[in-house]
Amino acid sequence: MPPIKVMIVDDSAVVRQVLSATLGEDHAIEVIGTAVDPVFALERMKICWPDVIVLDVEMPRMDGITFLRKIMAEHPTPVVICSTLTEKGSETALQALSAGAVCVVTKPKMGLKQFLMDSSDDLVSAVKVAARANVRRLLAASQAAPMPPAPKLSADAILPPGTAMAQTTETVVAIGTSTGGTQALEGVLRALPRVCPGIVVVQHMPEKFTGAFAQRLDALCEVEVREARHGDRVVPGRALIAPGGRHMLLKRSGAQYVVDVVDGPPVSRHRPSVDVLFRSVARFAGRNAVGIIMTGMGDDGARGLKEMHDAGAWTVAQDEATCVVYGMPKEAVKLGAVDRILPLQDIPSAILGRISRKG
Repeated sequence: MPPIKVMIVDDSAVVRQVLSATLGEDHAIEVIGTAVDPVFALERMKICWPDVIVLDVEMPRMDGITFLRKIMAEHPTPVVICSTLTEKGSETALQALSAGAVCVVTKPKMGLKQFLMDSSDDLVSAVKVAARANVRRLLAASQAAPMPPAPKLSADAILPPGTAMAQTTETVVAIGTSTGGTQALEGVLRALPRVCPGIVVVQHMPEKFTGAFAQRLDALCEVEVREARHGDRVVPGRALIAPGGRHMLLKRSGAQYVVDVVDGPPVSRHRPSVDVLFRSVARFAGRNAVGIIMTGMGDDGARGLKEMHDAGAWTVAQDEATCVVYGMPKEAVKLGAVDRILPLQDIPSAILGRISRKG
């Protein structure tokens, strides 16, 4: 199998040097060139087009977002964003993900060389995931016309009169996703009406990025979307996104749900971990829950979804055709954790339909 051809575009000489050495050590990867900015990169790429581009977002002459959109319009190619851990950097990286980038690798402002060397496994993994990603799916999502919000419904459409009183707690929806998930999650949340069950979400994303991501979704959706804080209530019409770098667990306080946001080691190589969230949902919500696992690399969430399934929750996996990376859903299906396999566009209506039937 031929190696993955990589082009590195970054205005930092240190980043170009360390990334070239780090990626070049893996026999499955060949760094075919580096460039100080997108203008120079385009000239190099005319000679040999890469399989994956590792791209900074803040550069002279042409910024990374403009370059990314140009690439996706003219020659769709998997792109890994390399961005600094700053508020400004997080907002720009989110724009890149919306424009079709596969994933984001963060870099600090200080201690950059050591960080890149210490994170070599993550960098190599990101490039390999990008090489396998369904770029056409990402591009279609980024170019799709905005989904109109679903008609506003009364509470009767979710929990008919009388039945909600018979339940000790309201239904909660738990969603886990990773690579390609920023667009997938946007598609699901934008299609839900304000009157919908409370939602808890783990999207694999670095710290400082989840706050900007939640703010962006909140401006686009009828439901309230925000980065979770310790002790936040899970209520109808609200989606809580686990903060990057910390785990989120569902707990019960009387007849209400709340979230705990806690520190701890990575679980299934991730923090926040979908497995952690799903296990807590299985324990505290049981059959009052809906579990959804969507596009992403690896198997985080598969075991947790099985625990939810075994506790009586209704479980859904995104289908392969609409996934950017069919990893997490595939592993969940293999474990027998999934009741329904659905294309992305059918997941919102399935959530609402399930809640209505439950009532």
